[in-house]
Amino acid sequence: MTLPRHWKFWALALCTAALVIGAARLAKVTASEPKSRSTSAKPSARPKPPAAPDLGDRFSDGTPNFLRLDSPSDRDAFRRRFVLIAEFQALRAENEVPKEINDCAALLRYSYRNALRGRDDAWEIENRITPPSALPSVEKYRFPAVPLGADLFRIRSGRFLPADIKDGSFAEFADAKTLKNFNAHFISKDVRAAQPGDLLFYRQLEQSASFHSMIFIGPGEWAPEGAVATKNVGQQNANQFVVYHTGPDGKDPGEVRRMRLTDLLNHPSPKWRPVPGNENFLGVYRWNILREQN
Repeated sequence: MTLPRHWKFWALALCTAALVIGAARLAKVTASEPKSRSTSAKPSARPKPPAAPDLGDRFSDGTPNFLRLDSPSDRDAFRRRFVLIAEFQALRAENEVPKEINDCAALLRYSYRNALRGRDDAWEIENRITPPSALPSVEKYRFPAVPLGADLFRIRSGRFLPADIKDGSFAEFADAKTLKNFNAHFISKDVRAAQPGDLLFYRQLEQSASFHSMIFIGPGEWAPEGAVATKNVGQQNANQFVVYHTGPDGKDPGEVRRMRLTDLLNHPSPKWRPVPGNENFLGVYRWNILREQN
């Protein structure tokens, strides 16, 4: 067979060969790739959504389970921070005590709320102090990052229901009677059963504000001879302490005091002695968030 010599023939032949070779290579590459990237790729790991809050009320005391401190370490952290913050108010200069602490219930609310803030939430920084010992923080949550927000205190009776979060059953303010009735539970009329952070409640019917409260501190964290100025502390020894606000009296706004338990037990006025025979003494109470059993 004689090969044609015309150049157009050879140009057409070369182009055809190039197209055939290119198509073959493309087919090979396409066959080696997955049909769809979306179907072959592994799904990307998604972050787990935060756990839904436990809206139960295991003790039927009005306190939601999401607010309770379930672990011993969290209960211990709360107690230590609560008593340290409360005790500090009795040792600092009167003009440095937060203005909101104007009666016994306000001292409880202030100390409770700040004890639930983490150490990174700067109570120590705000007050420019260094506690005498490093304190752990509550790990379950950090106030105010809870469904209740700032409204930590129950102000109505009844078992907790999810609707209570928004219907006014909780508030930022609660007086001593409300704290006792709806936010704490009875332990004993024997003060020897008290643990640091427990509350002593009284009812003095002859006074305008009849319900009064004290905080059982225990041995205490602050040494009076330290950097913090002393006030109403007596001689530092192995005694247990209580802290309380005297409450306003006419034009006198009152003050926060720290007293040895032995002195309280021998108070000149029997109505303030925390003993079973004193009808004015309602007993030792414990915050519901610390409740372990009925």
